[in-house]
Amino acid sequence: MSTIAQKKGFGATIWDYLTTVDHKKIAILYFIAGGFFFLVGGLEAVFIRIQLAVPNNDFVSAGAYNEILTMHGTTMIFLAAMPLLIGFMNAVMPLQIGARDVAFPFVNAVGFWLFFFGGIFLNLSWFLGGAPDAGWTSYASLALHSKGHGVDFYVLGLQISGIGTLIGGINFLVTIINMRAPGMTYMRMPLFTWTTFVASALILFAFPPLTVGLTLMMFDRLFGANFFDVTMGGNTVIWEHLFWIFGHPEVYILILPAFGIFSEIFPIFSRKRLFGYSSMVFATVLIGFLGFMVWAHHMFTTGLGPVANAIFAVATMAIGVPTGIKIFNWLFTMWEGSIKFTTPMYWAFAFIPTFLMGGVTGVMLAAASADYQYHDTYFVVAHFHYVIVGGVVFGIFAGIHLWWPKMFGTMLNETLGKITFWFFFIGFHLTFFIQHFLGLWGMPRRVFTYLPGQGFETANMISSVGAGFMSIAVIIMLLNVVLTSVKNVKVGNDPWGDGRTLEWAIPSPPPFYNFKQLPLVRGLDAYWIEKMEGKKGMTPAEPLGDIHMPNSSFIPFVIALGLFIAAFGAMYHVDKVSWALPVMIIGLLITFGSLFTRSVKDDHGFHIHKEELQEEKGAKA
Repeated sequence: MSTIAQKKGFGATIWDYLTTVDHKKIAILYFIAGGFFFLVGGLEAVFIRIQLAVPNNDFVSAGAYNEILTMHGTTMIFLAAMPLLIGFMNAVMPLQIGARDVAFPFVNAVGFWLFFFGGIFLNLSWFLGGAPDAGWTSYASLALHSKGHGVDFYVLGLQISGIGTLIGGINFLVTIINMRAPGMTYMRMPLFTWTTFVASALILFAFPPLTVGLTLMMFDRLFGANFFDVTMGGNTVIWEHLFWIFGHPEVYILILPAFGIFSEIFPIFSRKRLFGYSSMVFATVLIGFLGFMVWAHHMFTTGLGPVANAIFAVATMAIGVPTGIKIFNWLFTMWEGSIKFTTPMYWAFAFIPTFLMGGVTGVMLAAASADYQYHDTYFVVAHFHYVIVGGVVFGIFAGIHLWWPKMFGTMLNETLGKITFWFFFIGFHLTFFIQHFLGLWGMPRRVFTYLPGQGFETANMISSVGAGFMSIAVIIMLLNVVLTSVKNVKVGNDPWGDGRTLEWAIPSPPPFYNFKQLPLVRGLDAYWIEKMEGKKGMTPAEPLGDIHMPNSSFIPFVIALGLFIAAFGAMYHVDKVSWALPVMIIGLLITFGSLFTRSVKDDHGFHIHKEELQEEKGAKA
């Protein structure tokens, strides 16, 4: 980005990114926004660990602790992990299937700006009367009695953000179904593309229940409806069902793309094709399918009865089987491979035992009778973080190091990358391993302090020291990014030397049209096949011709901005504040006006003529 700014000027670069519909630039926007929210969520985590480092601590008040706890979970899941993974999907998936962009570039931009404005809206709650304080799951019994506007920020912010994610998921599905290069059959797609495909299908089915739940909550909070108010004939457990019918597939929406990233890393750095490709695809689809059948394992203690508990316990244990298949396949990929221990491989290698521990405690929690003991203790916190941090965050770090040269044309420093890894890896296990024992010793979740003499002091202090190590790792990572950008040493199209899939066949960073000529895919690991035959690049599937590309547009930004403004009007009760209704109407007019403008305006894009492409070729030669 720094080099673009030098060529264009800062203002022009900002305008370029505000109006872009190019999937690669939208990916960079997702990384910037997701990275920012990751730092915010990390800061909240550090506050939690400082508060719990010693007994009877008064670093923050009980009310502030509830807000920090709620915002940490909400920010990390919705505003950091998901956008960073969607960033990878945007950056890599169209290149892997040989497409020039996603199916709907304009919609892609709308999806990003909706996510971004939803996230900003949610975080403005800190400055406008207090953040949400009912936990990241915002259970109705707590949320309905929460004073102030915190929960309203949660409901409206997640609605806006969720719409963005939903349309993004639809876009990826259509792209993978319709835009694969000639010869790219489903069973030749790289594993990361497969996991993007299944995760997008999960988004399509999981987000509507959340949207329904948030809408009902919005009506309860803003208009006095009684969907969840038990005293008025409502049912508070229905919120839990709606939330977890979304919430459990959400875990797989996060972990499957991370699995995909590791499934790209192991073959590249073992110099072998992925072991058991078809079984990996089958396991991915099976995990997606079973992910919808386990949501009530979060609700074993709500009194659903032994039959329901037994069914969900069995389904939860069953989902461990396809995950086990994957772990064995990764191990067999490395078996007798020529392994190179690069930074991405460090993360991938460490992921296997870490995630395995998370999986084992997951099976323990799946036993309904045992769950009565573990439920609402720090054992669950430890399990959850072993899966999400040990799986998803390790995957994000691995993916950043793997594809950074492809996205920006420069290589992150390997030494700093490995230092980042060791600080994070040691800090992570220090923080969360001991929490299993805290849970078994009886420390409840979500408590803002504890008494001395309960046996929790040493373990909590160890846990807080670990959080410090992870913070240092993130700072070193940021330093690495800055130094790499300043040095700006350019690399070729296949900087790791062993790239197997289509994205490594084109220049780094890719031209905005991706492929001059669509590649002909002749098998799994298409680029590797061409390399083994001694060819420099891909065999083209078409003659050189004009390329049609979409125009940039400012309308996606305005559509999202309108909903952002309308949300303020909706939140401040119309009967209490005179300006609320006009603000809501103005915001909706901006959004619907933008949609109308888009629908009546003929925007046919533009063509890159083949003469320009030939000139480029000549200039390079």
